[in-house]
Amino acid sequence: MAAATCTQSPQPVKLPQLLERDPYLAPFESDFQRRYSLFYNRLKNIEESEGGLDKFSKSYKTFGVNQFVDGGIYCKEWAPGAEAVFLAGDFNGWNPFSHPYKKMEYGKWELFIPPGQDGYPPVAHGSKLKVVIRAQNGELLYRISPWARYVVRDEDKVNYDWVHWNPPESYIHKHPSPKRLKSLRIYESHVGIASPEGKVASYKNFTYNVLPRIKDLGYNCVQLMAIMEHAYYASFGYQVTSFFAASSRYGTPDDLKEMIDVAHSMGITVLLDVVHSHASKNSEDGLNKFDGTDSCFFHSGPKGTHQLWDSRLFDYANWEVLRFLLSNLRMWIEDYRFDGFRFDGVTSMLYHHHGIGTGFSGDYNEYFGLQVDEDALCYLMLANHMIKFLHPECITIAEDVSGMPALCRPVAEGGGGFDYRLAMAIPDKWIQIIKELKDEDWNMGNIVHTLTNRRYEEKYIAYAESHDQALVGDKTLAFRLMDAEMYTNMSVLSPLTAVIDRGIQLHKMIRLITHALGGESYLNFMGNEFGHPEWLDFPRKGNNESYHYARRQFNLTEDHLLRYRFLNAFDRDMNKLEERFGWLASPPAFVSEKHESNKVIAFERAGLIFIFNFHPYQSYVDYRVGIETPGKYKILLDSDAAEYGGHQRLDHSTEYFSEEYPHNYRPNSLMVYIPSRVAIVLQNMDIPK
Repeated sequence: MAAATCTQSPQPVKLPQLLERDPYLAPFESDFQRRYSLFYNRLKNIEESEGGLDKFSKSYKTFGVNQFVDGGIYCKEWAPGAEAVFLAGDFNGWNPFSHPYKKMEYGKWELFIPPGQDGYPPVAHGSKLKVVIRAQNGELLYRISPWARYVVRDEDKVNYDWVHWNPPESYIHKHPSPKRLKSLRIYESHVGIASPEGKVASYKNFTYNVLPRIKDLGYNCVQLMAIMEHAYYASFGYQVTSFFAASSRYGTPDDLKEMIDVAHSMGITVLLDVVHSHASKNSEDGLNKFDGTDSCFFHSGPKGTHQLWDSRLFDYANWEVLRFLLSNLRMWIEDYRFDGFRFDGVTSMLYHHHGIGTGFSGDYNEYFGLQVDEDALCYLMLANHMIKFLHPECITIAEDVSGMPALCRPVAEGGGGFDYRLAMAIPDKWIQIIKELKDEDWNMGNIVHTLTNRRYEEKYIAYAESHDQALVGDKTLAFRLMDAEMYTNMSVLSPLTAVIDRGIQLHKMIRLITHALGGESYLNFMGNEFGHPEWLDFPRKGNNESYHYARRQFNLTEDHLLRYRFLNAFDRDMNKLEERFGWLASPPAFVSEKHESNKVIAFERAGLIFIFNFHPYQSYVDYRVGIETPGKYKILLDSDAAEYGGHQRLDHSTEYFSEEYPHNYRPNSLMVYIPSRVAIVLQNMDIPK
């Protein structure tokens, strides 16, 4: 590894290509050079001081509590502010002083406990442990190791307990990870709410009840939220307390390993929603004040606290913080077989202002200069470099609302090294349109601009809505469109009201145009594909600890008397069509029409023609659409079909023949019938697929 990474050039050798692609970045060439130099020097220092990035990022095998082959236990912690460190637990009758750690250099402490006479490990699997820290003021602090692999909370307790996880036989993965996908269709999921029942659902439930549903819907990737252990369930997993522990509220580490293995057997890629942007303020069962100081893993003072999230902020310039975070990524990949990560809160990491009170206008000066936290950016570059070098098939996604240029370009160009970024403007645009505009006032050009306005050769994940829009206080698209009538008029036995009809038709159209035009990948939050009613709210004091809204009512799609099945079927067939034609992996679409008064949008991508008529009541007979390739065309997907809750106004046996008649800057055109509030996809039957 050391020899391999030393081939990294001290200069970003491909930076000229980035500047040629976007000449507006040229004034900031020195910023890219400086960022890359910081990355290069950190990498070089790791190689010279730690024997390479490979060894450095394997520290999860030496830090914390690890068992040797002979049964002996090796313990290691970084606690620079501690006066003394001890290990206590069931194994020594909770004697806080019988097993002291030996002080090493740079704030590290180690302890070796030899095996028993019979070769049995001195710390039994399933027994409880605590690191005991003597703080500088003499106080004894009982802490969970930052490297703990399993923590549990008894029902009668507030805090989590650290449980030594070392089963005699661990789960053995049977199936290889899927090959790297060209088209990512992501199903954003939360294990705990993945059941119609009002309870915390399990890894086992997800394995046997939800994964088959995801596969059937045509999604090839699942993105798992709230896996890293978090004491507060209602934080949605974003207030992490134990970074190396898979959440025990859903089951054991082996249950999660089995879940990922079964997903792999179905050809489903599994991504982890990783939270390295901040950490919970908990100290009894979190990282905060681990060694008795307010720093350790974090910045001290106000710089170390996020004003809005009330959480702690990592010091990304700290050597041991880099070890901790890089090793964390490595552990999730190599122990659990995750296929990559969605990095949460990247905007907060990239800027010293954390995005608070800042509206990003797109002015390039906002992305460079003193407001950028280059230590955090350097960490992200190191993380992506490590992942790509050790596991080139892994995928990384950045959740960045700012639009930082080159975040999804290779590190060798001076970029951040991510594969994808979330197209966060798209769901905001749909919300704004639905909230503020009458259907007659929808601006076709504005919709197309939002869906296509992305950085050249940086891959975007398009989505109409994610978990953010499902949370209490916000509304899903289905609820915005149909609101209270979802309670009374979603049965096929009740009359199809204007509100429900409009909601069902627009729900399908919004998803298809986002899928086909908005990016190089597509994401959907679980349940939203079928217009899940109401909102998402976790048990908390404010709702009397109710689970009523902390569940997903998948059963609604199985009731043939309810209209949810129409939306579910359309979502499935939309994904299956992308699987056949691969438009997400194709070059961006050519938009031939965005007609304001007609409310029509037409574009070509992956050899298909997509036509949308957003007009609330106007249908068009013999509507001319410009196309590139001549031939005979037929309907492949029709949102107006009966199986999707449509009005069956189109004859699917109709053949549409092109004419050598230029239209909208295309050399050919054809005439179609396009009813109101309908989307259709046409295929050229002269080109086999």
